[in-house]
Amino acid sequence: MKLIVPVESKSLDAPVCPSFGRTPLFVLFDTGNGSHEFLDNAAAASQGGAGIKAAQMLADSGASALITYRCGENAAKVLNTADIEIYKAQDGSVSDNIAKFKEEKLSLLTEIHPGFHNHGGGRK
Repeated sequence: MKLIVPVESKSLDAPVCPSFGRTPLFVLFDTGNGSHEFLDNAAAASQGGAGIKAAQMLADSGASALITYRCGENAAKVLNTADIEIYKAQDGSVSDNIAKFKEEKLSLLTEIHPGFHNHGGGRK
């Protein structure tokens, strides 16, 4: 299974980025063989709709699950249409969250916010 996680630097030891749509990078991690690659988030510089654009990129990546702290409703609709499950990140590194995912210790993200809609977003 391929997981995708927002991250601020190219390291699995980095914390999960608190921003979904405006994260600078995503890490695409294959739980089957442990391989991973970092993907630049072109949506981060968008004037608006960064979450939707990032969600579409994730849909195109082949990921089956996303680990994030939060997600806007429009981005969540794109992810749901692409059959990407959204899991709630926990404090710790990307590696920590991947390990918790594998151990089935992450819960689905149920609190979807209305989105920032051109307000620039915020931090965790």
